[in-house]
Amino acid sequence: MPPLNIKKGSSSHSAYDLRDPNAPVNETHTLAVLVDNESGVLARVIGLFSGRGYNIESLTVAEVDHQGHRSRITVVTTGTPQVIDQIKAQLARMVPVHEVHDLTVEGPSVQRELALFKVAGRGEHRIEALRLAEIFRANVVDSTLESFVFEMTGTPEKIDAFAELMRPLGLREIARTGVAALARGA
Repeated sequence: MPPLNIKKGSSSHSAYDLRDPNAPVNETHTLAVLVDNESGVLARVIGLFSGRGYNIESLTVAEVDHQGHRSRITVVTTGTPQVIDQIKAQLARMVPVHEVHDLTVEGPSVQRELALFKVAGRGEHRIEALRLAEIFRANVVDSTLESFVFEMTGTPEKIDAFAELMRPLGLREIARTGVAALARGA
């Protein structure tokens, strides 16, 4: 009898869970890294990720202390709990790094994404695009006779929902930024 060709992991066609119960589960974590605001620091921090094969799903950088010349690098990454712990430990050992916070486990945080949408259309499609933009609280930042450019901030799910509704109305391009996150509370 020929061997069964069953792929690892479960599928929608299987009644059985074929995943290894001992296999580590990948988790997504948002890390806020406070660093010196000087040239080359971002390259060194990001080099840590690329040099060890860690994936960066989102990245934002902003100066947060003008007098102290400090910036916050917000990185969204995925890995097993052991890999996430290793990333945090390696970041904390770097010289220009002052603090590393895992916003995913340190309590509630606020996360937002920024996106620009270019929607081209005429007639009823333009009216419907403006109506949907108002519902989603998207701002018109550019307008021509052929297209609109909308700016929107929100959760990734909200941005995805807006994009899906705009596709039939003439969505041409999407530019999305990384996730910006801050811990809630005091």
